[in-house]
Amino acid sequence: MKELAGKVAVVTGAASGIGRALARTLGREGMRIVVADVDEAGLAGTIEGLEAVAVGTDVSDLAQVQKLADAAYRAFGAVHVLCNNAGVAVWGGLETATHRDWQWVLGVNLWGVIHGIEAFVPRMIAQNGEGHVVNTASMAGLIASQGLGVYNTSKYAVVGLSETLAKDLRPYGIGVSVLCPMGVATRIRDSGRNRPAALRNEVAATAAPVELIGRTLSPEPVARMVVHAIRDNRLYVIPHEESLEAVRKRFQRIERAIVDQGPA
Repeated sequence: MKELAGKVAVVTGAASGIGRALARTLGREGMRIVVADVDEAGLAGTIEGLEAVAVGTDVSDLAQVQKLADAAYRAFGAVHVLCNNAGVAVWGGLETATHRDWQWVLGVNLWGVIHGIEAFVPRMIAQNGEGHVVNTASMAGLIASQGLGVYNTSKYAVVGLSETLAKDLRPYGIGVSVLCPMGVATRIRDSGRNRPAALRNEVAATAAPVELIGRTLSPEPVARMVVHAIRDNRLYVIPHEESLEAVRKRFQRIERAIVDQGPA
């Protein structure tokens, strides 16, 4: 999608962080914006000065995402860019993860993306024009980290989903990008502030957040990289070049496992 002006973008998790930066960057490109988040008060700051609509949405609930799609099409008549960006995190070893941890993180990080695809992609195909889907994963979707297993699981799934979705949507002229950053200055370490009461653990977690390697970027340059990826139809958006060595080592280990299989 080379031309963005006058078209419509939907961004979830848009009350702060990468989502807010995506919405405002796409808005400066002349797009009309629909923003969604459980933090409805935060959305007001996101849409200031934009031609935009804000819709309170819990992406883990398909019915709410379908209502978001209805609101977007009712407001602007089309959606050309869908950014499935909402995300949350928990820390701690998998041996201590609770069922509620799994429900909450997968509900937002993975099912939120799935719900976005269910609610929007068939309508985007029916428009019979170009479009683009951006799914926010993480470097944690390419490289596993001790103490981050629930989050890793959700983000690995989003990467695989996105790689397949790119192939499935190619015949329709709809591109796909998956965003895999390392550290970005967002509020994800404080994502528990929006954790539903029914999914809170009875005993508070004591694990400290995992310290990430590499730089911590501000959300705005990350959002600009996403815009370039939309225009160039690039699948992977990896803002941190320092992640290259870790990714290379992972695939070298996979290669060695294939080559050095030993006796049958």
